[in-house]
Amino acid sequence: MLRGLMNLFSLCWKPFGPDGENHETNGVLGVGGGTTGGSREGKDGLLWFRDIGKYGSGEFSMAVVQANQVLEDQSQIESSQFGTFVGIYDGHGGPEAARYVCDHLFSNFGAITAESHGVVTAETIQRAFRQTEEGFTTLVSELWGSRPNMATVGTCCLVGVIYQQTLFIASLGDSRVVLGKKVGNTGGIAAMQLSTEHNANIEAIRHELKELHPNDRQIVVLKHGVWRVKGIIQVSRSIGDLYMKHAQYNREPINAKFRLPEPMNMPLLSANPTIISHPLHPSDSFLIFASDGLWEHLSNEKAVDIVHSHPRAGSAKRLVKAALQEAARKREMRYSDLQKIDKKVRRHFHDDITVIVLFFNHDLISRGAVQDPPVSIRSALEH
Repeated sequence: MLRGLMNLFSLCWKPFGPDGENHETNGVLGVGGGTTGGSREGKDGLLWFRDIGKYGSGEFSMAVVQANQVLEDQSQIESSQFGTFVGIYDGHGGPEAARYVCDHLFSNFGAITAESHGVVTAETIQRAFRQTEEGFTTLVSELWGSRPNMATVGTCCLVGVIYQQTLFIASLGDSRVVLGKKVGNTGGIAAMQLSTEHNANIEAIRHELKELHPNDRQIVVLKHGVWRVKGIIQVSRSIGDLYMKHAQYNREPINAKFRLPEPMNMPLLSANPTIISHPLHPSDSFLIFASDGLWEHLSNEKAVDIVHSHPRAGSAKRLVKAALQEAARKREMRYSDLQKIDKKVRRHFHDDITVIVLFFNHDLISRGAVQDPPVSIRSALEH
């Protein structure tokens, strides 16, 4: 039985095209029965998208736009007999941690869930996060002699798991998921944020850090108008960033800007996710998962209104473009001119942005419908 359950999680993916050319495709990702959910894949410059596809509990839309020289965001949708797993991993300091998490978190979750006979709980999700952090720590240790700056790479993690009629949300860092919820019979829609953000610019997070480190008056520092942990990093929870968790990695030869002037007596950052469970209700219409690059430019209400007011197809791409238009407006430039700016320079105008929109089919959810064949998708501008 264990082997059978493990096979449910052995899903495959492939990058977008071998040469990055502009085109659209249909069909199968990799082997072993993983498919795209009938979605079409396209690319427009630095924007990658799947306008609409099917997963176990309804339909999805997915889009990514690159700003950094190397894309630091990774994301995935996995839907099979266990339910649906969605992950958005917003890397910082480089792409390695986000790529590692995208390669390992879901498989760790699958193995742990198989051990519990397919039952998903907050504890199984938490164990998967812990196992992934431990695996990345081992990798950094192995590479310390040749690539010490791997200790300064990290990633935020936002995960959603739909199991039977329950939605679990687990978060590290400042990516966000917002629920679009129908308001009675009015035809209106309300925005409800489900995730907790771990960013030192939030007063509650600064209070939490000060309580955890009562003897460190410099645990949070206001630097150039931005609150940062030790004046270095904004997020207080992540996978990776080992230079802020283990004293053995906060020393030469890592870059001097990451080295603390005083000894580290305890971890300054945490890899313990905030996890909530939300019983799905027929009034729950859709979820918007996105890295913080989207929320820098769109409010929860604006994003929900954009999805609600337009056809489902292209929802994620529409949100990304709305954020880019707002980014251009803030810099008093035209959106068409922003589109001409290449990656790396583009980072001065906006961050990498990843968006996944899940639409709920409550008939499928109530019937306990199973996704067959499995759906396995990763965004792929670069990997």
